[in-house]
Amino acid sequence: MTTKQRFEGCLSWFEQNMPVAESELHFDNPFQLLVAVMLSAQCTDKRVNMVTPALFNAYPTPQTMAEATVEDLLQFIHSVSYPNSKAMHLVATAKRLVEVYGGEVPDNIDDLQTLPGVGRKTANVVCAVIWQQPTMAVDTHIFRVSERIGLTTNSKNPYQTEQQLVQFIPEQLIPKAHHWLLLHGRYICQARNPRCSECGLRPWCKYIIRHTTK
Repeated sequence: MTTKQRFEGCLSWFEQNMPVAESELHFDNPFQLLVAVMLSAQCTDKRVNMVTPALFNAYPTPQTMAEATVEDLLQFIHSVSYPNSKAMHLVATAKRLVEVYGGEVPDNIDDLQTLPGVGRKTANVVCAVIWQQPTMAVDTHIFRVSERIGLTTNSKNPYQTEQQLVQFIPEQLIPKAHHWLLLHGRYICQARNPRCSECGLRPWCKYIIRHTTK
């Protein structure tokens, strides 16, 4: 089986079986998504969704958050991972949004990465989810699943995974493919105990094929 055939098989299965694939983070606008994604680093979406309603109610815009202190934000986000650094980044990002971008979230990866605490993965998520741009954000789930299935080969870091994936995924599917792979890794192709018997990608998965032919 060629890599191209493996991609075609997996993408076709996802299109048929997961026609709707969206972020599990709760948000109403680009600013809220940016904040939620920043908070989600090494933290579950479920936990982030528990803290953001009160946070967004208190600080609904970059302007209001820019006027907050780190201590103000910590009252709302103390239960997420690394709350101190995230609070500092949120305040600094809000200030930069106001001072440099007129209170608007940038619509491109380069400008987004100038925001404190925003790396390539976060920038890719915002561009894909808000503007449906062909940007592939790679988190731990996507990194693991892509290598395990065989969509990537010997990928050493998220950037290498991203580059290999976008070679074979049609541009118009990249934003949705991010969610397909992430959700598959979160609920089926889990790190310690992959639920292979429930997996619809068995015909194309290198891991399955390798373990069933021994």
